[in-house]
Amino acid sequence: MFDPVRRSRALLAVALSACALLAACAAPETGNGRSTGVPATPGEYATGGVIEYGHEQEPPCIHGGWVQNAYLARQYLDNLVSLADDGRVVPWLANSWDISPDRRTYTFHLKPGVRFSDGTDVDAAAVKTTFNSYLNPDNPNGTVVSYIGQYFASDEAIDKYTYRLHLKQPYSPLLTVITQGYFGIQSAKALARGTKANCSAPVGSGPFIIERWDRNRSITFVRNPNYNSAPANARHQGPAYVDKVIWKFLKDPVLRYGSLTSGSSDVIYNVPAINWTDATRSFQTRQYVTPGRPNAITLNVANKPFDDVRVRQAFAYSADRERAVKTAFLGVVPFNANGALSQSTPNYDPQSGAYPYDPARANALLDQAGWTGRDADGTRTRGTERLTARVVYAADAIIGPEGAAILQDIAYQARQIGFDLTLVPATQSAYFGGQYAKSNTYDAYVGYWTSPTPGLLYINWRQRLEGNPNPYNNAFYNDPHLQQVIEQANSSADPTQQQELYRQAQRIIGDQALAIGLYTQTTSLAVAPKLHDVWIEKSQGEPVFADARFVR
Repeated sequence: MFDPVRRSRALLAVALSACALLAACAAPETGNGRSTGVPATPGEYATGGVIEYGHEQEPPCIHGGWVQNAYLARQYLDNLVSLADDGRVVPWLANSWDISPDRRTYTFHLKPGVRFSDGTDVDAAAVKTTFNSYLNPDNPNGTVVSYIGQYFASDEAIDKYTYRLHLKQPYSPLLTVITQGYFGIQSAKALARGTKANCSAPVGSGPFIIERWDRNRSITFVRNPNYNSAPANARHQGPAYVDKVIWKFLKDPVLRYGSLTSGSSDVIYNVPAINWTDATRSFQTRQYVTPGRPNAITLNVANKPFDDVRVRQAFAYSADRERAVKTAFLGVVPFNANGALSQSTPNYDPQSGAYPYDPARANALLDQAGWTGRDADGTRTRGTERLTARVVYAADAIIGPEGAAILQDIAYQARQIGFDLTLVPATQSAYFGGQYAKSNTYDAYVGYWTSPTPGLLYINWRQRLEGNPNPYNNAFYNDPHLQQVIEQANSSADPTQQQELYRQAQRIIGDQALAIGLYTQTTSLAVAPKLHDVWIEKSQGEPVFADARFVR
């Protein structure tokens, strides 16, 4: 009989032995990540050139609310502000900003003389039009709404280069939040074309211009020759060095890595774990542990069996998650026990949601919850009920082959305790299209959120109420006290108080076993030695090509 646990442990032993010999599997640094591999090739810089970049996922529109959209946005949009490597918010389209004494009004002073690629001015009116478009209830950007919709009161263009944003209450993460690509400023003239045009050809003022989108193949970005609005943390000011970036969609990891080794790609995203050590021998490698929420299994408290905290805790104890992650990713991607926040997020609490592998404790908890019987398959029973659960995951959008292997390993181990877990792979369209939006469509849900702030907790754990819906509370867990703690943290101006309140929120989520952490969402790049200065920005791991250039 095939035993995935025995096989996993055998593979892990081999992997750890290899790591010991090669010293290549040390845990990655958090925050800014790490640069490894071979050094860039020295030499005289060439003029122009085309970067062939092998990416993974293709979003349904070029701009939107998925992190894959944010990666693209970094190439053709500018934001008001940027997040530097040291965590400071620095100028971008806004040269400076003022915050009112009550911290409810932000006034941004824009750079003069910046134009969108369609020739229109980047001014306060364009910023207002962009934010109003994102918050439009008839066609919202769900991620923008989730961050600022509950706080946004109004905004205004004071004069041509002064934009003012009013909040209903203080929101300390605001400046950090708007460094993300979702908040890039778009041309008001282009936005007026309507949804369809802006899906395929949005217009920004960034270092590259979208030339064309060949669906299921690539997006071609061409150099913006008039670019004069790089952020303060850019490697240089002025237009990009290269002529083009061809952003290829290569979902298959073998094909993607093969494109790098064959020379048909100069850079690739998401280096397969099995190829990571090989990549460090031949290429420049960059790894960034993305802040936000890790890939986690969120348990739906609206359904049996996870409406009982003892069953949720038993599930958390039932599998050796850390070993499953180390085995699947060969030690390259870190385990993250805390299901509420990733370890690279400010104010992360490593003690929350630990739940080490403890099958005896898992069994005892299920006994206490009344699941004392067993059927012929070994599944626990309570009267006529069987201990079953449906675990939905996006097989082609969120969870790659390593993540799927982790879920299979966890399901196998949980089965030894008496759970009968059914893994339900969902397509990208079904996962994002609302097929699993209702509480009766799943018992557990796998996913992550990229975010540079622990204020993300408000998005994932604000109550999901009929009069004030929150589709991102996948646990359907409505706790007014938890929401109040997070709101207080988000509004506090005292970093020490913020840290304590965010810790309290994580402890509640962990103690209730609402989200079972698996592994961090990690951006990794492998770059050909001849290409210099490709970097990963801090807010959520967006690859940056505006400063990159080839050597002859």
